[in-house]
Amino acid sequence: MHQRATIIAFAALGLAVPVSAFSFALPSAHGTSLRLRAGAVPTPQGAYDKAVALGEKKALLSPDKIFTLGIVSGAHIGLGAFLAIAGGGSVPQMAAQNPGAQRILMGAFGLPMGLFMTLVGGGELVTGNFAVITAALLDKKASLQNLVKNWGCAFAGNLVGSLLLASLAYTAGTLGGAAAAAPMGLAVKKCSLTFAEALTRGILCNWLVCMAVWAATCAEDIASKALAIFLPISGFVALGLEHSVANMFIVPYGIACGADLTMKTFFASNLLPVTLGNMIGGALAVATPYWYSFGKKE
Repeated sequence: MHQRATIIAFAALGLAVPVSAFSFALPSAHGTSLRLRAGAVPTPQGAYDKAVALGEKKALLSPDKIFTLGIVSGAHIGLGAFLAIAGGGSVPQMAAQNPGAQRILMGAFGLPMGLFMTLVGGGELVTGNFAVITAALLDKKASLQNLVKNWGCAFAGNLVGSLLLASLAYTAGTLGGAAAAAPMGLAVKKCSLTFAEALTRGILCNWLVCMAVWAATCAEDIASKALAIFLPISGFVALGLEHSVANMFIVPYGIACGADLTMKTFFASNLLPVTLGNMIGGALAVATPYWYSFGKKE
């Protein structure tokens, strides 16, 4: 009874006192105690400092390690895109009758999984690096040379990993019936955007992606990291925005399935403007304002 009253009192005090200040034990069925301790509440300054530290670490990696981890990350994002296509992307009747629900379905199952595997397993995803290494550069914790090295090697690795995954997905042949047309239609749609549309959708997309990476750096447990990733990533997919690394899988996979496109068209009409937009979204919409607010400017 005493412990229950203590827990209730702690819950009430939590309205006025930071929960991270408390640590208490609960009895278990076997007579031992289970200690519960809340993690520290992250602050905007703390989030910035962690993002800069992450960018500094990534900037110092060797080119071969960046490229190797880039391959893995490209494949992980490709797996997420593959799931999105197999699920929310393969319900044409739902898309016609209730497009909002179809967008939410496509966003909820797929790319959040891909970024989760990338961040938990350790990877080099160029879109996230557009923000964290820029922050490290602005904070004078990374050089311009190392930034260019990382972005170039990560982009190349992401492309290789995405193309390998597209080949495996096509060979696996898991999409059949009406679902088989989904990757072709999606690839054609992405390559039919104007340069301005692809650019601005890339900016908005990576604004959300980099906020997901930014928030996930604060997480000290798997569940918190998953939640930090899920909200912005499911949002960008549901909004119909453009992610360069996801497109490295989606469009080649669509071409392999029969879309009337060439890789040259993909690079010129989609990958180039979307990558530029992703770069702007990560470096200018995320890294720069947070550096200006919380970074070192002397």
